[in-house]
Amino acid sequence: MKIYTKTGDQGMTSLFNGKRVPKHHQRIEAYGTLDELNAYLGLLRDQNIAHEYKEFLITTQKNLFVVGAQLANPKSQETDQTRKTPKIQPQDITALETSIDQMNTDLPPMTHFILPGGHTTVSYCHLARTVSRRGERLATLLNDMEPIDPLVIQYLNRLSDYLFVLARKLTQDLGAEEIKWLPEVE
Repeated sequence: MKIYTKTGDQGMTSLFNGKRVPKHHQRIEAYGTLDELNAYLGLLRDQNIAHEYKEFLITTQKNLFVVGAQLANPKSQETDQTRKTPKIQPQDITALETSIDQMNTDLPPMTHFILPGGHTTVSYCHLARTVSRRGERLATLLNDMEPIDPLVIQYLNRLSDYLFVLARKLTQDLGAEEIKWLPEVE
């Protein structure tokens, strides 16, 4: 497979159905952000964290490719020739929820917002969380323009929740300090 095709040299790219759109199209922004998130998850996975987190992050990275494929494959009004793509399943969302619940059993209850940071690994996790939230916002904007599978939005929403709880769990595992944000009211 040749890496460069020159077909995007004029600022256009192709969706799975062959339709050409500008590289700044909302659909491209949405799945491009998930590609960025996937890179952050790879960075997080490369840290000195528990094997179980690494394995779950690999599964999550694979699921992000599935979501990206779904976002790159619009249901075209002009043709029925859209490519078949894998889809996020309800059990993918359940897996995130189960992992969140398991991690939460060991964490102190949340009573305040917390400041991201405390350890480089935790900060990488918070960066991934914020990119996940941006991906969710872009997917919901796309959904307003062209309906997408509701499971995609649910998955992205749960993924950012997972990354928040993972950041808290990593803070605990690494012995870092969790700093509460306490608003100063005059």
